[in-house]
Amino acid sequence: MILLRDFKYFVKILFTVFFIFFQIPSIFAQNQKVADSLVKIYQQNNLTNSEKLELLRNLSFNEVTNLQLSMQYADELIALSKLEKNNLYLYRGYYQKGNKNRLTGNLNKALNDFFNGGKAAIKAKSIKGEGTSYMAIADVYSVMGNSTNAEIYYEKSIQLLRKANDPISLASALLNAGDEYSKNKKFALALSYFKEAGVIFEKINYSSGTAYTLGNIGMVYAKTGKSDLAKPYITKAIKILEDVEDYYAISDYLVYMSDIYLTQNNWPAALRYAKRSLKLAQDYGLKEQISNSNLKISELYKKANNPEESFKYYKNHIAYRDSITNLKAVQQMADIRTNYEVSQKQIEVDLLEKDAEIQKLKDKKQQNIIYASGISLLLVLVITIGFYRRYKFVKKTNSIIEEEKNRSNNLLLNILPEETAVELKKNGKVEAKKFDSVTVLFADFEGFTKYSEKLSPEKLVESIDFYFSKFDTIMEKYNLEKIKTVGDCYMCAGGLPFPTQDHAHKIVLAALEIAEFVEASKNVTTENQTRFEIRIGINTGPLVAGVVGIKKFSYDIWGDTVNIASRMESNSEAGKINISEFTYNIIKNDFDCQYRGEFEVKNKGMMKMYFVTALLIPIKKYSSTNELVLNETEKF
Repeated sequence: MILLRDFKYFVKILFTVFFIFFQIPSIFAQNQKVADSLVKIYQQNNLTNSEKLELLRNLSFNEVTNLQLSMQYADELIALSKLEKNNLYLYRGYYQKGNKNRLTGNLNKALNDFFNGGKAAIKAKSIKGEGTSYMAIADVYSVMGNSTNAEIYYEKSIQLLRKANDPISLASALLNAGDEYSKNKKFALALSYFKEAGVIFEKINYSSGTAYTLGNIGMVYAKTGKSDLAKPYITKAIKILEDVEDYYAISDYLVYMSDIYLTQNNWPAALRYAKRSLKLAQDYGLKEQISNSNLKISELYKKANNPEESFKYYKNHIAYRDSITNLKAVQQMADIRTNYEVSQKQIEVDLLEKDAEIQKLKDKKQQNIIYASGISLLLVLVITIGFYRRYKFVKKTNSIIEEEKNRSNNLLLNILPEETAVELKKNGKVEAKKFDSVTVLFADFEGFTKYSEKLSPEKLVESIDFYFSKFDTIMEKYNLEKIKTVGDCYMCAGGLPFPTQDHAHKIVLAALEIAEFVEASKNVTTENQTRFEIRIGINTGPLVAGVVGIKKFSYDIWGDTVNIASRMESNSEAGKINISEFTYNIIKNDFDCQYRGEFEVKNKGMMKMYFVTALLIPIKKYSSTNELVLNETEKF
């Protein structure tokens, strides 16, 4: 029987992290958009005292795509809270840091953070803070497999939260404690806590919480052999989760229902629920659930003495299981490469600090020499000799520093645009800038997931590097800005950091060269490389650009323009360049475009799209300002 360990751990994190505040935030309310909007306020650095503490707490909570950055916000919150002697926000800072350490697997560090948070909550006289800290400690002990300590801290948490008059946090503690007791086969106590949590969730009308308590009650009944009682609870949980579109949980509960019917020797019903779980997982791209559902169907056919069907589904299970493992390996290798490139920026920071220290040392030496010469004329000879030696030392040192600075400048310019790098060196930070018109390109390899199931991570990374190296050359040719690569996705932009008039034309020209190169490369293969089809999407409009990070810097862009460009790519076809109506209106006189019609775009409604097929007016030359000059008489 599948125990759904990963699913239960997910639920524990959900109900511990998201009930620290006074309202009921949905899991989808913790998102990057909120963090990105708050970063602008953070970069202005105009807030003080409690306002800045609250800003840092919100930044750490809502930063979900970069856990390291979220932890940096938490560390800054902790440091500022200590300086302000604000124990309430000190508890919140440790709580956020503990959650990030738990999500990254650093359980011992997470425990230490939650214990420190509990101490700060006691000093702040926050019963709720102390109770939620104990709940988080219990969750970590549960994941570690230390059930004794987990149960002790769940009980401490529940006792405190009953006094705090905070039904939301109390319900989450009851739910997590009930799960621990169920795991330890203390079913009566588990049912008691689940039912109490369910009553609270119904009162506050929190559908997901109600669904999870119903599902957990059903699983307790199933474990105790009361399948007839289990089925209506799990069925009702599935119905609620369908209404809130929580398909991850539905897929797992359907597999659990399959197990229940199998214990009742109702093989057709068991198979029907397992196949329903598989279809749901396939419809919404839930790879882990696809793997688990295939395994369950394979087991059912094996029990039915149908080895051919059993083997077919088992192969699908293995394929998706290996695909998940392989993709994680590819991402790890890509992360290593990215970390190497970005780490070169640290060299620049270290050299700048060293330069400042040497300059300070030089000034101090000069002052000492002047003072010494004024005290006694007898030291003139000694001072003269000292100046001579100092001159040789400074000359040699300056030569070394200049050489190292030139080398590090080159490394810095490989990471950031020149204007951005100069601003970073001058001010120590980069202000985010708004651009009225920028063209953004997304390129993505079609069928990459399919290939990743069959090829080694090394071969995939080498193949992607073959393409990305050529793309970089094309970006340099048209003076465009490469933003970043994420897995098999390549992102670039034109019209920044210096605004230009021809960025849309340059981006489309670059896209045509990329498509041509990818098509031509199909005829040139090597032993360690694989060839792909590529989809390209382009959009033009306003956006915000800036540098993220404190120690390791990254130039990035944000806004609807970027999101629409991504949607253009996902709605494109293999070998095609799909552009939005905004870009089309700019380049339509210079390029042959095919109108595709209107397509549904997530959060944007219907949007017109076009395929770029050819260049109507060839490039004649570049002007002195590096802008394209087109020959208006020549045509292909």
